[in-house]
Amino acid sequence: MAKVKTRFFCQSCGQESPRWLGKCPGCGEWNTLVEEVVERAAAKRTPLGVKATPLTEIQIREEERVSSGSQELNRVLGGGIVPGSFVLLGGEPGIGKSTLLLQTAGLLAKGMDVLYISGEESEKQIKLRAERLGIKESRLHILTETRLEVVRDVALAMGPGLLIVDSIQTMVLEELQAAAGSVSQVREGAAFLMRLAKEEEIPIFLVGHVTKEGAIAGPRVLEHIVDTVLYFEGDRHHVYRLLRAVKNRFGSTNEIGVFEMHEDGLVEVPNPSKVFLGENSATAPGSSVAVIVEGSRPLLVEIQALVTPTTYGPPRRTATGIDYNRILMLLAVLDKKVGLHLGAQDVFINIAGGIRIDEPGVDLACIAAIASSLGERPLKRYALVGEVGLTGEVRGISQIEKRVKEAVKLGFEGCIIPRINVSAVKVPGNFTVIAVKTVEEAVQVMFEQ
Repeated sequence: MAKVKTRFFCQSCGQESPRWLGKCPGCGEWNTLVEEVVERAAAKRTPLGVKATPLTEIQIREEERVSSGSQELNRVLGGGIVPGSFVLLGGEPGIGKSTLLLQTAGLLAKGMDVLYISGEESEKQIKLRAERLGIKESRLHILTETRLEVVRDVALAMGPGLLIVDSIQTMVLEELQAAAGSVSQVREGAAFLMRLAKEEEIPIFLVGHVTKEGAIAGPRVLEHIVDTVLYFEGDRHHVYRLLRAVKNRFGSTNEIGVFEMHEDGLVEVPNPSKVFLGENSATAPGSSVAVIVEGSRPLLVEIQALVTPTTYGPPRRTATGIDYNRILMLLAVLDKKVGLHLGAQDVFINIAGGIRIDEPGVDLACIAAIASSLGERPLKRYALVGEVGLTGEVRGISQIEKRVKEAVKLGFEGCIIPRINVSAVKVPGNFTVIAVKTVEEAVQVMFEQ
């Protein structure tokens, strides 16, 4: 009898090792390597007669997208669901992944058959959630199954317009001897479903668990296999959720969808600027408003700053919703170029509403909020847009006209923008646009009476 071959695989990154190691050499995680049986398939020769097709002879046709019934989901997907697409949805436990997909299934089931596969919940549990969400469609079919071979047979017999698998970590291929959730099961299971999606042109949505670092659990090849990777983000203590695409073969990766969690499910937020701006008080020191762009959507967000004298030891620097190192750079610019000495002050920065911003266009708003809190002086009711460089200059940014229009729509008195962008803005008659070249000039303008 031949000896069974085994290898060790990291459950976090999929790194392969011939022996067990306490620390994964790939990702550095501890105690993540598990032993799995490895069966090498016999080598197969490529069939004779296979030829490559010249590019000029390939026929293409425009894919007709299917509306998901949700404008926010359509926006993130690039306009709707593409037939045969393979979509992976990740997010923290309890954030609302299953709720989002069950609501989508309910909307699509009004016009087509939808198959919802659950490996984590019973049919009764799903029925209870569907009743809470008000879903009573007879064309929505529920199957509690973990064997992918059975899932394929049911899908082929039914021919659904959408297949949802919740979650990929619970699915198993019976031909593999590894446990559910192992690297080999997740990798081969995803490849199995991908072939089903492409061959039968059935759009498939997968739910993926995430690790404590926020990445989708399992081998990285999982994200390479799928067409689209979506992350459902948000704080469970906040009611707002963001749906963000980090990979999309059929559209932009910069779009976001905004939802509000209610007792009866997720509700779309058509005007996110009002949500993130909240009850912004123009008379409160330490509060400023920045205009950011996510994909094609401009958003107004409130930047909050609190500057207090340091009581013990070195001053504290805390940033929530924005890059910590970016804040340290802006504090250095304020100290060197404007003369606002913050070496003996604690500085706290927060992006209201639970959103996270990576765009440098919020630099000017952050500086305004810090200066306002330090001097206990409120800012004008102006929106601020601009990137700040190390030499103290205010650098230009993209899509300036779209940002200014959003500030006009939300009722702001004016907008402070980089001087290099002023020629690209058409200013309404009752709206003030102030162009600045340096941080020092911007700070002076902010506090003019």
